[in-house]
Amino acid sequence: METLPTFKLIGISIRTSNEDGQAAQDLGLLWQRFFHENISDKIPNKTGEEIYSVYTDYESDYQGEYTCLIGMKTDSLNEIPVGLIGREFSEAEFKKFVAKGKMPEAVVETWMEIWSKDKELNRSYTADFEIYGPASQQGDNSEVEIFIAVNY
Repeated sequence: METLPTFKLIGISIRTSNEDGQAAQDLGLLWQRFFHENISDKIPNKTGEEIYSVYTDYESDYQGEYTCLIGMKTDSLNEIPVGLIGREFSEAEFKKFVAKGKMPEAVVETWMEIWSKDKELNRSYTADFEIYGPASQQGDNSEVEIFIAVNY
């Protein structure tokens, strides 16, 4: 487990659920919009080039509704461009997983593993996230870090 500090993100979001493949469809469209509309270029005060995909506002657990926000870390929420949202995520304890292989299949497989360990992970369901940095663009050898919020 590791404690990660509070961070701020600006990006776009959607409300979805994992029921009947809804998330696969909704999240695919959200990613498409992120790249098609060059959202990363519209985000002010970025602190890095990594793209974050955050899962938050859980209705219950991974089987209920939740919000997905795709965006980038920023040092301020004072300027949020029209059409984007800004959120702050508090310091918390996380368990880190690394999805390795071809994307997005490797991320999906890692989430399946996480869901199968749901009870033993003691998830807090506050905010979980994936980080897409340079290593996420390496074809069949890509890596994406996944952080799951847990109760300690």
